[in-house]
Amino acid sequence: MKKQEAYNRSITEADASFSAMLPIIIALAWPTMLEQLAQTAVQYIDTAMVGSLGTQATAAVGATGTVNWLIGGTVSAIGVGFLACISQAIGAGKKQQARAAAAQAVSVTFLTGLFFTILAISLSGAIPVWMQTDVKIREAASRYFLILYIPMLPRTASIIFGTLLRAAGDTKTPMKIGVAVNIINIILNFMLIYPTRELALPGASLPVWGAGLGIEGAAAASAVAYTFGGASITYILWRHPDISPAGQRLRPDKNVLAPCLRIAVPNMFQRFATSFGYVAFASMINALGETATAAHTIANTVESAFYIPGWGMQTAAATLSGNLRGAKDEKKLRRFPGVIIPLEVGLMVISGGLLFLFAPRLMHLFSKDAQVIALGTTVLRMVAVSEPFYGVPIVLEGIMQGVGNAIPPFIYNVTGMWCARIAGTFICTRILGYGLTAAWGCMIAHNVLLFFMFTIHYLTGRWLPAS
Repeated sequence: MKKQEAYNRSITEADASFSAMLPIIIALAWPTMLEQLAQTAVQYIDTAMVGSLGTQATAAVGATGTVNWLIGGTVSAIGVGFLACISQAIGAGKKQQARAAAAQAVSVTFLTGLFFTILAISLSGAIPVWMQTDVKIREAASRYFLILYIPMLPRTASIIFGTLLRAAGDTKTPMKIGVAVNIINIILNFMLIYPTRELALPGASLPVWGAGLGIEGAAAASAVAYTFGGASITYILWRHPDISPAGQRLRPDKNVLAPCLRIAVPNMFQRFATSFGYVAFASMINALGETATAAHTIANTVESAFYIPGWGMQTAAATLSGNLRGAKDEKKLRRFPGVIIPLEVGLMVISGGLLFLFAPRLMHLFSKDAQVIALGTTVLRMVAVSEPFYGVPIVLEGIMQGVGNAIPPFIYNVTGMWCARIAGTFICTRILGYGLTAAWGCMIAHNVLLFFMFTIHYLTGRWLPAS
């Protein structure tokens, strides 16, 4: 309770200067960055463990990866609607309003999780076919996807309830639970993927039990870890001093839901449209063959670590802008982008430089195939140059989410995805016959286009809706 009150005071009492706002931004951003770093580390370990089984196993796991983004992105978008409402209520000191919104989020979480569980399980056999995966890996890809989505309800709770806690300024609890989930995932991976074997030690060997389930073991490990995460974060939410749904009305209440859905629905359609674009993008890459699919899968995993500063800052941007909007502190709100954007760009310049420098070594961690390594290194060094450009729209989108301005991000993201990335990749790969490097070139064009659209929108002053 005291921590929450201290956070609320820091928002209202800090002046609008860079030096005053920077500590608040960092305090909100670093737990999210650490949480995502832990998640990325697990992705790295998962990919390396599965990669040791061969290129086909890597391709089977990666074949449905963008469908995971589609579903996860849609669920996250629902959470953003509640983030805006709760962060603004917290900023205005309206705790009862925040708790009512959290209770409505519980009902939405249950319905959303149930819907995606049924949908994913029923379509698990068809999705690898739709994704144009190689016939040799379709059955394995289908089994992996099925196991991964059995616990979709706790996964949904983990995503949405984590967003609610961040909206209240608590970014550390989702981080701690996320780290625990990742540790469980790694331990179970070690036990379930490989068969029983001898672990070599200095002067001795130690027998280690293993289930030998291969990629199905990797999926089962993730499923158990997700279930733990969803149960844990639900328990924490129910005990939160400011946004606990305990004792609140859980049945749909249009007066509470309407403002949340005005933000969530456009964001949900945006995430669905852009994530579906990722699916279309991946299906065109899968059609390029096993080597291209494996290189793309590994390069995506590697690249995700270097977006961590951007996504961490987006969380801080959304929460703080919502708090300032709720507190009706327009001076700080207008000053805020000028503080966080330069910080974001600086971090992305550093991350892009590191990605360019270490791309070959990082690819070597996940594959021994020389063709996969060479192709992945090339596309990673291409995209490293665009990292600073992509950082600006990430943080501006977070600011607009926090203040409830959901329509422009929807338009810009959908336009960039389908006009630059998808249309460009179709022309390059299907008509002109180019390969993975051309497809990633279109991805870079998408990132640069987003930079110009969001920057122009910000400079013209249209990012802040009328009161």
